[in-house]
Amino acid sequence: MIEAKDITSIGKFQKTHALKGELNALLDIDGEFFIEGNALVVEIDGIFVPFYATSVRPKGTTSFLIKLDGIESEDEARMFVNKTIYASKSQLAPFLEVDEEDITDGDEFIGYKIIDEESDNPIGEITEIDDTTSNLLFIASTPDGEELYIPAAEEFIYGIDDENKTIRMRLPDGLLDLNVKQDKT
Repeated sequence: MIEAKDITSIGKFQKTHALKGELNALLDIDGEFFIEGNALVVEIDGIFVPFYATSVRPKGTTSFLIKLDGIESEDEARMFVNKTIYASKSQLAPFLEVDEEDITDGDEFIGYKIIDEESDNPIGEITEIDDTTSNLLFIASTPDGEELYIPAAEEFIYGIDDENKTIRMRLPDGLLDLNVKQDKT
């Protein structure tokens, strides 16, 4: 049985394509991963189910047309629309040439406090991870209840302390000001 701890999000199905059961998908990895016989995993009715691609065609830099084995019609493909695509960390690690423990989903950081590296002041607590854009974002709640969108870019992260659940970040000047709502008077 596939467990959530053993997989990581690598993309999302967007919509069906044509009548033969192909799906348009945005992927964070190269489509070669599936051509090499690796499974893509989709949550169906609360269970993670592996599927295999019979074809993967690039449609852009991150967009692909994927045909799943056993899915032969647009109606059958429709059940995958807007579903997250996962991959097994154990299959993904050799493909990405990294260690399996280095593959993270980001959700594990919910509840971590973001600390400003320079001032040592708290910025906010991560309440959500937004992976709907090409750049992963931490959504953090400030001590005064405001919501901040902070890029989870490696170059901004100066340290992660799992024991104390903190992430030390050095953000570019003015970045947090982009989150402030302006009064329109």
